[in-house]
Amino acid sequence: MRATLIAALLCLLLGPAHAAGLADAWEGTYWGEPASALLAHFGARATVLPQPIDFGDSYAQIVLRRVVVGGVPLIAFFQLDKATGGLKRIQLERQRHGVTPPAARAVLAALEAAYGAPDALCGVRPGPASGYQAAAERVWARDGNVIRAIFRDTTIEAFEGCLAGDPSVGPCGLTGQLLVRISPQGADAAGCPVPGRAR
Repeated sequence: MRATLIAALLCLLLGPAHAAGLADAWEGTYWGEPASALLAHFGARATVLPQPIDFGDSYAQIVLRRVVVGGVPLIAFFQLDKATGGLKRIQLERQRHGVTPPAARAVLAALEAAYGAPDALCGVRPGPASGYQAAAERVWARDGNVIRAIFRDTTIEAFEGCLAGDPSVGPCGLTGQLLVRISPQGADAAGCPVPGRAR
């Protein structure tokens, strides 16, 4: 009986560290907070990467490795503004080998259960401008935050993923992506991206 009680307590104590939900990945944080505050908030659950990952206007060196949304494990990247060093956005990603339509549907269902129907539905058809890669987005504006779920399908028609741009080496192209971005409403429009103008 004592061993069962100890095992049950260990499951309760260790469970959240291994499978944090979406709310655990960002509630209690605030926009503009420094990396030191994020590390204090997440403690041992956070991983500090040896080298930061560049996201253009921001970088991420702090991640949560297992954030489960709709039964799908994602990695949370805490993107810090390059100019201020403060939290700019949180991006959750599915590892590329696990990006599938069922995983995307499970994540979307979990987001809809938590936040209701999305405020905007966006889509990009496959074509030259998108590298022949279809994309679908769902956008929620809630409590001063924008939550954007993005699913980009795989394609073997684009040459970007081919070794040295040579399609003769076999099927290659762009891999699928499954992202959830959380940002302050002023920093991200709560609607569909404006399509680029034809030149």
